[in-house]
Amino acid sequence: MRILGIESSSLVASVAIVEDDITMAEFTADFKKTHSQTLLPMIDDMVKLLGIELSTVDAIAVSGGPGSFTGLRIGSATAKGLGLALDKPLIHVPTLDATAYNLYGAGALICPIMDARRNQVYTGVYRFREEFEILREQDAMDMGELLEVLNGLGEPVIFLGDGVPVFKCQIRERLTVPFSFAPAHVNRQRAAAVAALGARYFAEGKMESSDDHRPDYLRKSQAEREREEREANG
Repeated sequence: MRILGIESSSLVASVAIVEDDITMAEFTADFKKTHSQTLLPMIDDMVKLLGIELSTVDAIAVSGGPGSFTGLRIGSATAKGLGLALDKPLIHVPTLDATAYNLYGAGALICPIMDARRNQVYTGVYRFREEFEILREQDAMDMGELLEVLNGLGEPVIFLGDGVPVFKCQIRERLTVPFSFAPAHVNRQRAAAVAALGARYFAEGKMESSDDHRPDYLRKSQAEREREEREANG
């Protein structure tokens, strides 16, 4: 089973091809350049390096949100376009589930956090025992509320994601359970994790067509919220 993974939910642009239990190739870049400039060239370079045809993939796993509205739209459009052109199914992989999957086998709770502004985060809570467990499905919530939830669970926690630098001081001040921060090689979104988790979903029959795929934003965009506030204030 060969899966193309696409990740564009944040500043990170990442593409990977995973075949069975092997990551054949992964290109990841975390810099301020629009994903419309990076994703397709990265995919093209990757398949040229491997010496394979893109048509040999069985499915396209795409990080489906939440995250940057622009990034998700670009990743979705890229996956949908490739799916239509290659006649391949898409696999919608929740962004935070895939981010947590970076820490496969971790003994502590896994808590990815993405900065959603105004002291809000996109987050979820995960654990590995016999299997990958979703203890709290991805959602948008106040950072203070999240820390209360984690204190209530009473277990050690590993944090990762682009929200860590923003909320590190708050975590240190308010969290009462043992905690740590994931190291650099696994602390951001990665397409290999999207593809690996996508392969599991593919085996379970969790696929969708290019026409049916929609990103999961979890909340309205900042522009939409500001417009509603202006309208409410007359």
